[in-house]
Amino acid sequence: MKTDLTTRIKGLTLKNPVTVASGTFGSTDEYAGYVDYKKLGVIITKTVTVKPRPGNPMPRIYETPSGMLNAIGLQNKGLPDFLENKIPYFSKIDTPLIVNIAGETLQDFKELARALDREKKVVKALELNLSCPNVEKGGTSQMKKREAILDVIKAVKDQTSLTVFAKLSPELGDILEISSEVIRAGADGLTLINTLKGLSVDIHTRKPRIANVTGGLSGPAIKPVALRHVYEAKKNFKVPVIAAGGIMTWEDAVEFLIVGADLLSVGTANFVNPSATLDILKGIEDYCRKNKIARIDELRGSFKVASKKPECPSGG
Repeated sequence: MKTDLTTRIKGLTLKNPVTVASGTFGSTDEYAGYVDYKKLGVIITKTVTVKPRPGNPMPRIYETPSGMLNAIGLQNKGLPDFLENKIPYFSKIDTPLIVNIAGETLQDFKELARALDREKKVVKALELNLSCPNVEKGGTSQMKKREAILDVIKAVKDQTSLTVFAKLSPELGDILEISSEVIRAGADGLTLINTLKGLSVDIHTRKPRIANVTGGLSGPAIKPVALRHVYEAKKNFKVPVIAAGGIMTWEDAVEFLIVGADLLSVGTANFVNPSATLDILKGIEDYCRKNKIARIDELRGSFKVASKKPECPSGG
């Protein structure tokens, strides 16, 4: 029996729910030797900003127990290069794009949304980077105020009819409360979660191992946190959720599906195993076949919470 992995999100029909986390899959063909892009449900791009960004100084990646710290700093060649070189490349691949965008100002977000709205043959949704911990402008420090987040959502929605995902981190505060607000402001879906801010110290030099001092913690270390937030979001809101955070194996992916995730965003695993996405996809297919699951929607959201034990009666 072959399982139907078709995933539908806001009018968009995808062949399966497997995708990649922004910033972990290169810009165009870096992984083409390991992954058949056409087999992925959708591709989420590295963050695009209006102007080119050189990123943070080296060193900016450090492996930690059960994860890694990174402080890349949204390095990219900017919007004009993306439109000139990346869009033509992906237009030849039968896999839609979700473009991750970040801005230092509201005008930046508007410009990005307006430009990408004109590329609907390739670009099917936007993911708003509202919580990157590795940049001074446009990251956690600036976006801490919820009013700024809501202004960004509204500004982007004014410029595009594309589906808009808000990418949030627990660094911003109460995820459920913030999610409720961004959905009311117009966000069509959520990406949960972005990295958590972390620090590592070299005891020999007594200096930080990351030149930026702190970096974003990703990988298996944050999976339980991400799983909890995806579960709570799907329980409380009727919007699509892209799960991100510690999906290293097909078993991890199945856990996220069971709590209701719509898309499965594979990030740190790509650095360890360049073909992780396809391995995870095959694992999901095998699991569904062994468990006689005909459609992935039968698995998605099938989480069973044990009923609470009755309280001991008085005097018992």
